[in-house]
Amino acid sequence: NSEIVNVSRYSEAGHEVHGRPAGSVMTVTFTLDGQTFIALNGGPHFKFTEAISFFISCATQEEVDYYWERLSAGGEEGPCGWLKDKYGLSWQVVPTALDTLLADKAGKADRVMEALLQMKKIDLAALQQVYEGQHAG
Repeated sequence: NSEIVNVSRYSEAGHEVHGRPAGSVMTVTFTLDGQTFIALNGGPHFKFTEAISFFISCATQEEVDYYWERLSAGGEEGPCGWLKDKYGLSWQVVPTALDTLLADKAGKADRVMEALLQMKKIDLAALQQVYEGQHAG
């Protein structure tokens, strides 16, 4: 349910402003699971940062594993479900159950957070064990 919708290219017009070669990609309009995005090629002086990331809410550990494996390939794994793909774009791959595990007010959320801070890819079963007061391992 994803596709590239349109690619526009720079022309000679405005070269003194944008500095990009005529014919190079200016914008790409695309959809990811039905959500539309537009990416702008602003040139090498605009870098990806963690200030912008894509968030993937996963119903199961299998989904977490699927997206983590594919997106981190050639990229960099980070803490607590964060990663950078091979292009340097940041992603958060998070099980939907994490909201519930972190919302508990009876001290369970603290245990879950402590365990989460030790993880890169999130291990939902381990977090559920910690939530229930069992030692994950």
